[in-house]
Amino acid sequence: QVQVVESGGGLVQAGGSLRVSCVATGNIFAINTMGWYRQAPGKQRELVASITSGNSTNYADSVKGRFTISRDNAKNTVYLQMNSLKPEDTAVYYCNADLQYKRAGPFYRHWGPGTQVTVSS
Repeated sequence: QVQVVESGGGLVQAGGSLRVSCVATGNIFAINTMGWYRQAPGKQRELVASITSGNSTNYADSVKGRFTISRDNAKNTVYLQMNSLKPEDTAVYYCNADLQYKRAGPFYRHWGPGTQVTVSS
């Protein structure tokens, strides 16, 4: 069974740093794009950052220069390093991964259950 699971959330003061991780496990042949989204209370889920299998990255304007996404393909893991955190970064952070189960097969997007990040002022 394929799973995508986040870890590393928590409580941090404004200006601080936090790194969240996400690992994909199970019968996986390949992983294409991996990404981080977030959803604050009363708001829609929004893209934070994404990274392709070729390490091309994309960031939301609100996190550019503060957040860095990276991946370790050997570990099927994607990371989000968050620096200079602000109270408005408070949200549940969700990871997704586009997974292929067999050679030449289609890719399916899987989501993790989310991890809470809270930034206190």
